[in-house]
Amino acid sequence: MASTADEQNLEAPVSAEETDYEQLIDDYSHFAPPHDGELLQGRIVKIHEKDVIVDFGYKSEGLVPIEQFIQPDGTLHIHAGDAIDVMVDRQGMQPEGYILLSHEKASRLRSWDNLEKAHRDGLVVSGRVTGRIKGGLSVDVGVPAFMPGSQIDVRPTHNLDSFLDQDIPVKIVKLNRRRGNVVVSRKMAMEEEQSVRKSAALQVLEEGGVVSGVVKNLTEYGAFIDLGGIDGLLHVSDMSYGRVNHPSEIVTAGDEISVKVLKFDKDKERISLGLKQLVPDPWETIGERYPGGVRCIGRVVSVTDYGAFVELEPGVEGLIHISEMTWSRRMKHPAKVVKVGDQVESVVLDVKPRDRRVSLGIKQLEADPWTTVAERYAIGSVVEGRVRKLTDFGAFIEIEEGIDGLVHISDLSWTKRVKHPSEVVKKGQLVQAVILNIDAPNRRLSLGVKQLQPDAWESFFRAHQVGDVVRGRVCRAINFGAFVELAPGVEGLCHRSEIPGASDRRTDESPLPIGEEMDFKVVKLNEAEKKIGLSIRALTDDEERTRLEDYQRHAAAATMTLEEVMNIRVKGEGR
Repeated sequence: MASTADEQNLEAPVSAEETDYEQLIDDYSHFAPPHDGELLQGRIVKIHEKDVIVDFGYKSEGLVPIEQFIQPDGTLHIHAGDAIDVMVDRQGMQPEGYILLSHEKASRLRSWDNLEKAHRDGLVVSGRVTGRIKGGLSVDVGVPAFMPGSQIDVRPTHNLDSFLDQDIPVKIVKLNRRRGNVVVSRKMAMEEEQSVRKSAALQVLEEGGVVSGVVKNLTEYGAFIDLGGIDGLLHVSDMSYGRVNHPSEIVTAGDEISVKVLKFDKDKERISLGLKQLVPDPWETIGERYPGGVRCIGRVVSVTDYGAFVELEPGVEGLIHISEMTWSRRMKHPAKVVKVGDQVESVVLDVKPRDRRVSLGIKQLEADPWTTVAERYAIGSVVEGRVRKLTDFGAFIEIEEGIDGLVHISDLSWTKRVKHPSEVVKKGQLVQAVILNIDAPNRRLSLGVKQLQPDAWESFFRAHQVGDVVRGRVCRAINFGAFVELAPGVEGLCHRSEIPGASDRRTDESPLPIGEEMDFKVVKLNEAEKKIGLSIRALTDDEERTRLEDYQRHAAAATMTLEEVMNIRVKGEGR
């Protein structure tokens, strides 16, 4: 029962007298001055030109000089009703009816408390870079702090001025409140942030996934993409299906882009990214858009010694081989026909999607001149052209654009033994020739130069026979005889055995005087082998035989006359 009575007494209402007493105590407590160094909470009541009136919970309001609120740029960022930290400033002159307060001292005190807590708990705080000093930067974190140059960034930085007046996250490295020393590090704050972001990024990364990132920096071979605490490489070959000379053609540092994760090595934390993989591969349907024989227009993007590459569309390039640029064979370099940047029309010759190759041709835009060569030229007709190329076996002559004929070395001269075509014709020379044969399917044309003139050997064989006496000039000697020029380009051999007295001379001595003209007798003719045998001995024998025959005739005549005389004498004596 007693406990019930006590509960009833506890629940009894408080009298009006007791309420007034408590209010009186509360009101009186405001007259008690705050302790030295006590941090107080106040609220701005009014802002004057020079002062700010603050209600900080006492009977008398406080007054803070307005310059304590003016920012470095001269602006004022406070308003009536704002809550601020203050403390009693006993060193200043107390204004009448007010208590002098200091917002700066209170802020500094609050800052030290916050810094100690941040240092103790390893928290990140915000600071503003206020200046550059020896060895680093000065940072305002509520109190002046020093940041060494080595603690500014995760990578070495040399442009410290770029951080001036910037708000940056920092961690407290060292703190001595008594001496007023604070050392901060932006590098540690960034590493902690990257570590957190990196852990989060690693949890969601997977091959084949699409992620967003920011282009961090560019190199010659690609771009590094910040995926949130971890970097991935976007190689230049994976930026576009088209030709990319430098990553800056596709992305710029600071761009936010979406990329596909091509390969992810979680142990080594290596990530390969792709941009072109987000769109269809144009080579998958290349055969539908560029069937063989179709004409297309593209831009020349590269010229090499063997041809030119033409971009038909982004990601699709075709090659015009040098052999497909003109029907002529005298093409030296593709640059003679096209140059980078040209818009050219071509014909699709072949498409190989698996090999990502398209073969193009320019010469196919015009008719092949070999298809009508047999209609426009006849065997035996004389044509004119320029010597384009010399080889050991002959000379190539271009008789028109795309039509080259070969003059074999054996068809350069009837009489001269030609060792190299350069002995008869020169490169670039304009010459005439006779068409000997036309093989259009194999693109071959046989020409002859010697056929422009009659065959001197043939003429000689037609005009002479064995036994004829001919006149010739001794042109050169050999160990077994001498060669005699009988006509321009026609030579005969007079063997030593056919030269009287030659056997008595040394073999290294010419059996006949070089350059002397004399008569010879033809003793041998071989038209097939173009061989003519000459003889002086046969000519001498003929002369001797003739002389003998004449002697015999004269001797016979002389004998008859004598007999006749004798007969006459006998008859005379008989008479």
